[in-house]
Amino acid sequence: MDTDQQVILCTAATDKVIGILQNKPESGEAATVRILGRSKVVADAALAIGDIISTQTDGQAQVVAATEYSKGIVIKAVSNATEVAECILIPFALTA
Repeated sequence: MDTDQQVILCTAATDKVIGILQNKPESGEAATVRILGRSKVVADAALAIGDIISTQTDGQAQVVAATEYSKGIVIKAVSNATEVAECILIPFALTA
């Protein structure tokens, strides 16, 4: 969220996210954001079951690296970027 409490796209793995967007609202429309539980997520690269994920600069999921905030754990793997994986959302935590 930004300082005006508007939902915005994450642009870095170091962003502290509130959850995963569940709809595609137009500007000014309400955003539905899942903050805990199971969710689908668009992958930025291959993701394996058990991978801990964070956000890439395009808002897609990537494997978390040191000094990045984790967002979830993959429970449905994908082989390529832009495929839809599934994860369990977890409150953000700094990995290192």
